[in-house]
Amino acid sequence: MAHRFQLRLLTWDVKDTLLRLRQPVGEEYATKAQAHGLQVEAAALGQAFGQAYRAQSHSFPNYGLSRGLTSRQWWLDVVLQTFHRAGVRDAQAVAPIADQLYEDFSSPHTWQLLEGAEATLRGCQKRGLRLAVVSNFDRRLEDILVGLGLREHFDFVLTSEAAGWSKPDPRIFHEALHLAQVEPAVAAHVGDSYQCDYKGARAIGMHSFLVAGPETLDPAVKDSVPQEHILPSLSHLLPALDRLEGSPPGL
Repeated sequence: MAHRFQLRLLTWDVKDTLLRLRQPVGEEYATKAQAHGLQVEAAALGQAFGQAYRAQSHSFPNYGLSRGLTSRQWWLDVVLQTFHRAGVRDAQAVAPIADQLYEDFSSPHTWQLLEGAEATLRGCQKRGLRLAVVSNFDRRLEDILVGLGLREHFDFVLTSEAAGWSKPDPRIFHEALHLAQVEPAVAAHVGDSYQCDYKGARAIGMHSFLVAGPETLDPAVKDSVPQEHILPSLSHLLPALDRLEGSPPGL
C-alpha cells in the first residue's frame, strides 16, 4: 500500500497573516503626536508613512543591518521621515514621539489576532504538524507573540533581522528548513504576500498558501495561483491541507 503524503512543517508569516495592527499606522502616529502637543492629520501621516517606509526599505533593506544600523535606529528614522514628509520639520520635537511609537509597537496591546488564528494553529498542531515563524520582522516579534499567547505554538521564530536575509530571499527559507531538519517537499508556508511568501517559498520547493483575506486579489496574482492555494480566511487552511495531503476532509 502506498504511503500517503504528509506534511511535517508549516511555516508562517505573521503580520497581516496571523495578526494586524489595532489601528491604522496614521492614527497611531497622530494620537502619539497629539499627546506630545503636535497636531498632524492621521491621513497625511498614513500616506507619509507608506512613502517613508518604501524609501527606507529601498535605501536600507532588512533594517540596514548590512550598513551598520540596528532595527531600532532604522524604525526611528522611518518615524522622523514620516513626520517630515507630513510637514513637521522639527526633528527634535519628533524624537520623543519616535521613541514612544517604537515602544508601543513592541507591545502586544497594539496588535490583534486575525479571526481564526488561534483555532487554526491549534488545528494544525492536532494534525501533528510542527509550526514555525518565518517573518520579515525585527527582534520585537518574540515578545509580541508571547504577549498575544501565540509563541507556544511555534518550535522557533525566525525573523529577517535574526537570519540576515528577508523574504523572498531563498536563504531565509533554507535556514528555516535547516532549523527544522526537514526537506522542502514536506514543508509548506502560509503568508499574505504573493512575492515574499507564496513565490518565495515555492521557489525553493516548498508548498505554499496565500492568505487573500476579504480584499479582491490582483487579477495577475489570481491567474497565477491555483485556486486551492488561495485562502480567503485562515479557516480555509485545514481543508486546504486535507486536499494537499489527499485525505478526506475531517480525517
